[in-house]
Amino acid sequence: MSVYTEMSETKHTLSSAAQKFILHWGEMGTRWGINRTVAQIHALLYLSSRPLPAEEIAAILSVARSNVSTSLHELEGWRVVRQVSVFGDRRQHFESIKDIWEMFRIILEERKRREFDPTIEVVRACVAEAKKSGASDAYARERMEEMLEFVVLMSALFDEFRNLSPTAMKGLVKLRGGIRKLLPA
Repeated sequence: MSVYTEMSETKHTLSSAAQKFILHWGEMGTRWGINRTVAQIHALLYLSSRPLPAEEIAAILSVARSNVSTSLHELEGWRVVRQVSVFGDRRQHFESIKDIWEMFRIILEERKRREFDPTIEVVRACVAEAKKSGASDAYARERMEEMLEFVVLMSALFDEFRNLSPTAMKGLVKLRGGIRKLLPA
C-alpha cells in the first residue's frame, strides 16, 4: 500500500502514520543540525515505494518547489538520495537509499568527513602551536593532546566500523553488553 493516496494529479494526502513520521523526522533533523524541510523530504522519499519527481514532493509536503530543489541537492550531497529516470517521464525522479544500515554508514561517513576530520586537523595544529609556546600553555596543551588522542581513536574506530558489512554491523550492535564480556575490565 502506498504511503499516500492520490486525490487528483496534483493533490496527495499522506496517511496519518506517514505524516507523524515525516514531521518527527523533520524535528529530529533540526536537532541534528539539518534543515527541517531537508529532513522531511528525506523521510518522504524513504517511505515512498516509488521514486518521486520534485513537483510531486513539493505538492505532497506543501513546500515551495525551489525549496525542494535546494533540499534535494543537499540530500544528494549527503549521498542518501539519488536521481533516477522513470520510463516514459522526462522529469528527474528521486529516491532514498532504503537499506537503513547502508544509510547509517553513509551518514556517519559524511559526518566524519565534515566534522571529525577538520577537527582533527585543527586540534593537531593547536597542539603543535601549544608545544612551541612552552610551559605557559602546558595545561591547555595536555587537554588538547587528550582531545586529539580521543578524536583520532574515534576516527579509527569509525574506519573499522565502516568496513563492516551490514550483516556484521547488525551482529556487532546486537552484542551490546556482550562486548563488555570480551574486554578486560
